Amino acid sequence: MAKAKKVAQAKTVTEFIEQLEPGLAAMVASLRSLVLSAESQVGEQVKWNSPAFYYTGEMQPFDPKEYKRDIVVMNIHRGYPLLVFPTGATIIDTTGLLEGKYTDGRRIASFKSLEEIDSKGADLQQVIRTWLKQVV
Repeated sequence: MAKAKKVAQAKTVTEFIEQLEPGLAAMVASLRSLVLSAESQVGEQVKWNSPAFYYTGEMQPFDPKEYKRDIVVMNIHRGYPLLVFPTGATIIDTTGLLEGKYTDGRRIASFKSLEEIDSKGADLQQVIRTWLKQVV
């Protein structure tokens, strides 16, 4: 991915976070940092009106409707960050972080405080690394 595009996408995410209420912005920024630092080939953008993270590396061709490149999308419309893993049902989650069994294959992880983010941060990064090992 071109460096200029990556910088522009990061700026868009930063601007999105800056518009949030300060407490929520702090939680979203903390999660953003954890997701991006989990693996060097994780990119970010605003997608579906929220910060979203995706794999930037090479992948075999696939149907775009499978969302194989999308790792996680934040849903912050409940007053706290909910992380939606579009293909979460395929992740072998040994941490217990992922919740739900949706028919479309999604799984979620919710975080209701900075303390919860701190305590589950390593688990979140492990889930992301596991996802990457499975799809790459």
